[in-house]
Amino acid sequence: MSARPTPFTTLAGPHRHEALILSSKFLAFADRADTPDDALAQLSALRERYPDATHHPWAYRIGCAFRFSDDGEPGGTAGAPILRAIEGQGVDHVMVVVVRYYGGVKLGTGGLVRAYGGTAAECLRTAPRLEVRPRLPLSVSVPFEHLSALYHLLGAFGAERGEETYTASGVTLTVQVYPEDADAFAQALRDATRGAGTAKSPHSSG
Repeated sequence: MSARPTPFTTLAGPHRHEALILSSKFLAFADRADTPDDALAQLSALRERYPDATHHPWAYRIGCAFRFSDDGEPGGTAGAPILRAIEGQGVDHVMVVVVRYYGGVKLGTGGLVRAYGGTAAECLRTAPRLEVRPRLPLSVSVPFEHLSALYHLLGAFGAERGEETYTASGVTLTVQVYPEDADAFAQALRDATRGAGTAKSPHSSG
């Protein structure tokens, strides 16, 4: 089987937190983002929603990929603290934008780090979370006479069934199973079809 996707904790939906620090208003927005494009789309939407804000620093973490921006604040005082908040809260596939309205009182470098990092961390801490167990796709082929056995196995393993393609000898379809069940499902299919059914990674050559 191919490399197995790793379970992760993300956000169940969008969440916000507001803080007033030395006359500056900080609005933290956090949401799930599964791709960099998702994250940047959230940023664009918030820029349009709060066009008069002083700054829109942000950070995202999506697996091994991450980016952040201070958006005009002194270097290292906004984007990096937001990213550290994401990592410190143990969440993944997450985008956080902290919108700031300057209130006339300068916070200083340390004050900005605490304000951006703290607001982001509190937003994430109070956000509803979701445990994601990615499924593994398998390309399954069975002769027609073994379709009932296949459907029984799909139910037994809680597998998700994709579109079926009919061939001269049987049916081919993609099924989604939990990674820890992949080997057992493939073996059970072989047993139930006396070796006539196959389940393998769609990208495997064998």
